[in-house]
Amino acid sequence: MTRRVAVTGIGVVAPGGIGTKAFWSLLSSGRTATGPITLFDPTGFRSRVAAQCDFNAQAEGLTPTEVRRLDRHIQFALVAAREALRDADLDLSTVSDRAGVTMGTAVGSTIRLEQEYVIASDSGRHWLADPHHALPFLDQSLVPSTLAAEVACAAGIGGPAMTVSTGCTSGLDSIGYAYQLIEDGVADVMIAGASDAPISPISVACFDAIRATTARNDDPAHASRPFDAGRDGFVIAEGGAVLILEELDTARARGARIYCEIGGFATRGNAYHMTGLTREGLEMSAAIDDALRQARLNPEDVGYVNAHGSGTKQNDRHETAAVKRSLGAHAYRTPMSSIKSMVGHSLGAIGAIELVACVLAMQHALLPPTANYETPDPDCDLDYIPNVARQRQADAVLSVGSGFGGFQSAVVLDRLGRRP
Repeated sequence: MTRRVAVTGIGVVAPGGIGTKAFWSLLSSGRTATGPITLFDPTGFRSRVAAQCDFNAQAEGLTPTEVRRLDRHIQFALVAAREALRDADLDLSTVSDRAGVTMGTAVGSTIRLEQEYVIASDSGRHWLADPHHALPFLDQSLVPSTLAAEVACAAGIGGPAMTVSTGCTSGLDSIGYAYQLIEDGVADVMIAGASDAPISPISVACFDAIRATTARNDDPAHASRPFDAGRDGFVIAEGGAVLILEELDTARARGARIYCEIGGFATRGNAYHMTGLTREGLEMSAAIDDALRQARLNPEDVGYVNAHGSGTKQNDRHETAAVKRSLGAHAYRTPMSSIKSMVGHSLGAIGAIELVACVLAMQHALLPPTANYETPDPDCDLDYIPNVARQRQADAVLSVGSGFGGFQSAVVLDRLGRRP
C-alpha cells in the first residue's frame, strides 16, 4: 500500500524578510521586494534590478567559521532548515536512521567561485589562478553536492542525501524526490528544499546575453510583471526554503501538526531546446496530469494554481496553455498567481519558496496575488489574482515550474482529511 507524505514544518529565507512570518506578510500584502542590485556594481549591465535578501548570517545564528567557509546559498539553506525543524518540533535523534536530505540548486556556489577566482587570478591578470591565494576549502564550492552534505551534517542525519540540479525546477524536483523516497519506504522523514544565491556579475551577464531578464531599470519595484502584456523578462533573485516531510502515520503517531500532504509529483523534459518552449505546453500539461492522477484528484478539485510565472513572453504563454490543456474549462474558474512578481526569480530555489507560499496560502485561506498586473495579454487569459490577495480556501493546490533545459514539473498539495 502506498505510503502517504505529510508536510510538518516549513522555513524560508526570501527577499523582503527572513522566516515564514515576514515572508507571508510580504505576499499577503502584495508588496514587492525588487530593487536595484547592491551586491555588486551593476553599471554597464543590461538588467540592473534584483530581489535581494536582507540577510545577516551571524544574526541568524551562523558561526563566523560557517560564514567564512560556506557560500551564501548554503547559509540560506542552513537558516531555512533550522526554522523548518523548529516548526516541525521534530527530534531528529529519534529518526536519524530513517531520515534524509534532498536539496536543490541551479547555480550552486557561483558567488564564492567568482570571488575566489578574482582573488586567485589577481583580478584576471593571470590566466592561471594561484592556489596559494585561494581559501583552503574552495573545493567545497566546486561541487554542488556540498549543499545537501552541509544540511545533513548540521542536522546530524546519515540517511539518503542528494543535491538536485535541474535549473529552475530544482526546488520542486528536490521536494518531489523526497516525497518519492518516503512513499517508497526508503525514509520516514526528509529535510527537503532548495537554495540559490545567483546575484553575481557572471550570472547577471549570462541572463543579459539571452535577454531573459527585465531591462526595466528605472522602475525596479514594478519590474517583475508576470502575465502582463508589458512584461519583458524576469527579475533575478536569491533565497532558500525547506520543508519537513514525514510519512503520515509516523507524523500522526508523534502528534505532529500537519499542514497538508503531498498528493503527487511529476516531471517531464521537452527534448526540444535549452531555453525555448513549445507553445502548446504539452510537457508541462503532461506533468500536471500525472501529478493529479497520483493525488487521485480531478481537474475540478484544484482550488489554486501557483504559477511559475517568470514574466518572460514565452513562459507565461506556454504555462497558460498548459494549465488550460490540463484543467479544461475549470482553468477559467481557478485562481492562479505568480509570487515572482513580489520576490523575483531565485532560479533553483524558487520552486521550494513557492511551495512554502502554497502551504501558507492553505493555512490562512488567502491566495497571494500577482503584483504589477496592469494590462491583460490576449494570450494569457486566466484569473491571475491581480494585485490584491484573495480570501479563499483552497483544499487542493497545484504548483508548477519550468526550467532551462526543457524541464517541466508539477507538485500537488492536498488538505489532510480529503482522502481516507
